[in-house]
Amino acid sequence: MTLKTSIFETAEGKRLLETADGVGWRRWGPYLAERQWGTVREDYSANGDAWNALTFDQARSRAYRWGEDGIAGFCDESMRWCLGLALWNGQDTILKERLFGLSNEQGNHGEDVKEVYHYLDATPTHSYQKMVYRYPQDAFPYEELVRVNGQRSRLEPEYELADTGIFADGRFFDVTVEYAKAAPDDILMRISVKNAARSAARIHVLPHIWARNTWSWKPGSERPILNATASGDVLAFRAGKKTWRFSNDSGGELLFCENETNAPLLFGSPGLGPFKDGINDYVVNGAKTAVSTDGHGTKAAARVFLDLPALGSREIRIRWRPDGIANEPFEDFGVIFNQRIAEANEFYEVVQAGIRDADARKIHRQAVAGMLWSKQVYYFDVPIWLAGDPAQPTPPTERLKGRNADWRHLNNADVISMPDTWEYPWYAAWDLAFHCVSLALVDPGFAKDQLVLFTREWFMHPNGQLPGYEWEFGDVNPPVHAWAALKVYQTDRSHTGVADTDFLKRIFHKLMLNFTWWVNRKDSGGRNIFQGGFLGLDNISPFNRSEILPDGASIDQADGTAWMAMYALNLMRIALELSMTDPVYEDVATKFFEHFLSIAGAMADVAGSGQSLWHEADGFFYDTLHIRGGQIQAIPARSMVGLIPIFAVEVLDQAMLDKVPEFSKRLHWFLQHRPQLANLVPKWTEPGSGERTLLSLLHGDRLKDLLRRMLDPEEFLSDFGVRSMSKAHLAAPCDLAFAGMRFDAAYTPGESVNGLFGGNSNWRGPIWMPVNFLLIDCLRKFHAYFGDGYRVECPVGSGVMLNLAGVADELNRRLQRLFVADANGYRTSLSSSSVIDDHLLFHEYFHGDTGEGLGASHQTGWTALIANLIRW
Repeated sequence: MTLKTSIFETAEGKRLLETADGVGWRRWGPYLAERQWGTVREDYSANGDAWNALTFDQARSRAYRWGEDGIAGFCDESMRWCLGLALWNGQDTILKERLFGLSNEQGNHGEDVKEVYHYLDATPTHSYQKMVYRYPQDAFPYEELVRVNGQRSRLEPEYELADTGIFADGRFFDVTVEYAKAAPDDILMRISVKNAARSAARIHVLPHIWARNTWSWKPGSERPILNATASGDVLAFRAGKKTWRFSNDSGGELLFCENETNAPLLFGSPGLGPFKDGINDYVVNGAKTAVSTDGHGTKAAARVFLDLPALGSREIRIRWRPDGIANEPFEDFGVIFNQRIAEANEFYEVVQAGIRDADARKIHRQAVAGMLWSKQVYYFDVPIWLAGDPAQPTPPTERLKGRNADWRHLNNADVISMPDTWEYPWYAAWDLAFHCVSLALVDPGFAKDQLVLFTREWFMHPNGQLPGYEWEFGDVNPPVHAWAALKVYQTDRSHTGVADTDFLKRIFHKLMLNFTWWVNRKDSGGRNIFQGGFLGLDNISPFNRSEILPDGASIDQADGTAWMAMYALNLMRIALELSMTDPVYEDVATKFFEHFLSIAGAMADVAGSGQSLWHEADGFFYDTLHIRGGQIQAIPARSMVGLIPIFAVEVLDQAMLDKVPEFSKRLHWFLQHRPQLANLVPKWTEPGSGERTLLSLLHGDRLKDLLRRMLDPEEFLSDFGVRSMSKAHLAAPCDLAFAGMRFDAAYTPGESVNGLFGGNSNWRGPIWMPVNFLLIDCLRKFHAYFGDGYRVECPVGSGVMLNLAGVADELNRRLQRLFVADANGYRTSLSSSSVIDDHLLFHEYFHGDTGEGLGASHQTGWTALIANLIRW
């Protein structure tokens, strides 16, 4: 194979270019969640108890209002028609139609999927997708998983599916599902089932096609229809739209029901079937009347029996495409699959150019696959959700003043990158920013579109706030969108050779509104000191920072303020980039430069008190507690809060300053006439390289002091990255007396045992990939300023002195150790019982001492950054 120099020279890359020109290669994709139940969107309760408003047990019998779910699902970008897979081993009490997991209150560490599966491969246009799911041959232990996890404390590990012994002696099926596109609307689905046991076994395989319920909510809404044909296919009709044909090559009995709530079963109210659970009741319970007798409905499945010999396997082939195409649906099926797989390999050969190690290439490709599989249609119209639907019972009036009631402008109906497809089937603003940095490696166009989407008027609040996350849109996430926009812009330019300044302008103007919201809403005293509240850092403080403190106290946040300093520098850098072609932006760059200096000055002298957020004796940044009467008290918790000031850094060289004369003139005037701030901006001259200016909250000795903490194995430095809390707090927890109470924060290397935020609320010690990635990124910027002569001991106590680029490389190596297989094939972050055939999982975070993967096991949205680290 001749290696292409650009991804856009490959067949897949050309499809990306066609997509940019309006060809619908992304119109269909893996946009179906693995879980829709237990989400805020489906919660119409008075008390906001989403987990119990629509439970897993109800999901098979109750039509969803705002989405759908399924195993290995594929759908169109409006989720009108859905493809998915159901299985039955002859033992279970229900069809396996969706992945099972525990609700937040059932799990001893919060919500938790209890299945074994992997996303193995994907291309950005979804021209090829592959995943594998492990299904037990004995009855799935639903009750045992609920019971045992309910009996365990937070101090004990989770009880997983493999712990039940259900997979002993190979008594399971490995079910591989692949999709390939012959054309934008021509979808091929291949289901390969392998019997891993040394005895014969039967499995019922039921590929499904169904329509999302769009008709039960408003009187007079038109209902789509699925009809059986004499040839054994299913035709799909929707008024005024094209007719689709669903074909399968394995024969099998066609079963039909309606995607309607079984109201008699769930609510004791009248209703005519067949209902959503009809196929389940027919297959599992033999209920003949549970399905349609005349071969039509809004949900259908082809029931195929596979009798597999020991270690045997079989394939089932499905094709979904517009009706009327002349050729036989399976004559070119294998050819198309082989071609798409070859094209996927060609694409990743280019993407992975320079990655020589085969294992690193595997990690990189599966990380990207997880990101691409985690795109989902997200549909949520908040005003309709609050008011309720005309054809349904009126929701409790309490909801009108409850969760998300002040986000009535929000109307989402988009394909959005999710953290994962089960535990987090909803977006979170700062999660998505990190996703886009990884997605840009393979699809910079989609990454740019996602960042712009979150600043659109149907997302961004009229006051300028970005929506935090579904559970509470008004909660505050760290402002990382400007940083992500710069990263995506730079990656896109490296792919195309063209600087997309139109994208940068578009998002810059909206982010200025968001920056203003921060200044107006989160700087309560107008002091350039910020109180961001939650900021995504669960349990990071002795207090719940989202709640009002007793006795009128407030917190000045070192991290909230540092995030804003970073934000100001990111916006300044974007403005300077735009100034290269449009000098108008020089004035705006000056504004953000001055705002950064004001924030830096405020951190050095909080409200003119003479007290800094920097604690000189400890060499660390701390949050500060303001107590009624004017008393100021540091909160001496050494945590990620005190490392985040590293993120606020930018280096300006003379070559750039020469291109922006108005900005340069204002910069020098400001430094000359504001001497109290001038010492915050040192200059550095290197022979042959000219003059450079460092904008940072940390200079020289202060940076070394902070790194001395961060690179100490007895504090933050783990063998696998930087912990979120200092290990020193294991023996000596942060202890604080306030308002007649005592508060503490102790180092917990795994999941927090403190229930400050409920569920798996875990910032008391584990390693988080995104903040580690930011640390590495910023250390490289510092190195660009200080050069090779600036060295620190790494690790502390080793006697090894490294420049800051060397420190960044060392952190990168440690993070990669989480995934890279050793000589025995062992991967630090993975439990052997949780994986199939040495495939990978990308956990939400990692044990601060052992590197074990914790939290959501498929939260690729955060941890796909390992792909960027491998590429670095």
